[in-house]
Amino acid sequence: MKKVTRRAVLGGSVASGAALASPAIAAGLAEWTMVTSWPRNLPGPGMTAQRIADQIELAADGRMRVKLMAAGELVPALQVFDAVSGGTAEMGHTASLFWAGKAPVAPIFTAAPFGLTPLEHISWIDHGGGQDLWDRLYAPFGLKPFMAGNSGFQMGGWYRGEINGLDDMKGLKIRMPGLGGEVVRRLGATPVSLPPSGIVPALQAGTIDAAEFLGPWSDTALGFWQVVKNYYWPGFHEPNGTSEGLINLDAWTALPGSLKAVVSQVLAAENIRGLGEAEWQNAVYLEVLTQEKGVILRAYPQDVLSAARAAADLVFDDLAGTSAIAAEIIYSYRTARARIQPWSRVSQAALLAARE
Repeated sequence: MKKVTRRAVLGGSVASGAALASPAIAAGLAEWTMVTSWPRNLPGPGMTAQRIADQIELAADGRMRVKLMAAGELVPALQVFDAVSGGTAEMGHTASLFWAGKAPVAPIFTAAPFGLTPLEHISWIDHGGGQDLWDRLYAPFGLKPFMAGNSGFQMGGWYRGEINGLDDMKGLKIRMPGLGGEVVRRLGATPVSLPPSGIVPALQAGTIDAAEFLGPWSDTALGFWQVVKNYYWPGFHEPNGTSEGLINLDAWTALPGSLKAVVSQVLAAENIRGLGEAEWQNAVYLEVLTQEKGVILRAYPQDVLSAARAAADLVFDDLAGTSAIAAEIIYSYRTARARIQPWSRVSQAALLAARE
């Protein structure tokens, strides 16, 4: 098992002063820049982003190159959306949960509290109308979105103190972006949005009381265990972890059909590969954390989960009122969850319960 360290994955996060993206196509060669929201080679999404860049170049057989610029090397982690929309880069690798300020409903395309699991989410996007809605939501920004990796089920987060009941959530400052952040706000906490590289320093400085990121693999790499030992489950706020491949619409339109096929198929392949990798590595590193790093697994109390579930329904209702397209997306998402849930109950849920 390859050892991962926070120093290794954060090493590429310092700005390099790189030049702006080159023209999309020159002399028959498509040359793209991909900006990301992740430290270079961060286990999970950082590695996924690099594989995407490498595989596009390989599959294009000399007709296309993608230069990866990790968080901070060209633009900050939370400016990927604007960079790709504005043409600073042709492509981005990020997560829609960061873009509630652009479109309040956008985070649902990464995950929703008490929502779809990874495979259920893929089913909705590919077969339940989700992709068309995502395309329509981002079209006004000049963006074409794709699923582009998946970090799987998330953990509930790292807490300085214990959570013994709903009252213990009140007043906490919790790094939790996306729709989960709005849920914990309604439980009395204050959600804070930070890029991955800023989470552990904020915990060390005491400016936040708790934080969630992904699962055991990526969380180990960032070094949460060195600061906090209470690791809560389940990740009710993000039962899925879809990464987002953003492409500038003008750059996408300029590609010939054969290269469009290369890009779309590489992203689709990495979406599944990344999910399988996350499932395996999260299992490995959950053992590392609990057996070697002194981390204590703790379950959220039932009153916290019950209150969060009720709050999530209200968040959905409020989102549906923000715009006509948001109403369509919420309706589609809820319809997909209701359609899939009876099958999930008698298939995956039933088997997992019996297997225990």
